Amino acid sequence: MSTLRKLGRPSAHRDALLRNLATSLVTHETITTTLPKAKELRRIADKLVTLAKKNDLAARRLAAAVLYKDDAVKKLFAEFPARYATRQGGYTRVLRAGNRLGDNATMAVIEYVDRPQTGSTSSSSSSSSSSSSDKQ
Repeated sequence: MSTLRKLGRPSAHRDALLRNLATSLVTHETITTTLPKAKELRRIADKLVTLAKKNDLAARRLAAAVLYKDDAVKKLFAEFPARYATRQGGYTRVLRAGNRLGDNATMAVIEYVDRPQTGSTSSSSSSSSSSSSDKQ
């Protein structure tokens, strides 16, 4: 994995960091990290989705060489090709999330676009509307 940003780490540590971040991103589909790490992770994450869209044995082995967990590889090849079948790139989005309190580092949220929304947002809005109607 050639990188443009050194991220203040030796090459082996940097590769391990990015592989860990890629595994977490595929598993959780959204993670919070520093902005330079998120920008560097975007390159790897987009290439993983491109491999998943090829969906052959060689692509699966190349993805397994990057991701640490077999469950992440299975999820990558099961869910992502259908989700991004019509998209020709730009599978991730990096959003700035303010600065970290301890060292004022710029934080960012990296997530896959077009990911399924969790049901927690709709249940919280319905519970708040029912509680407001109970007060009336």
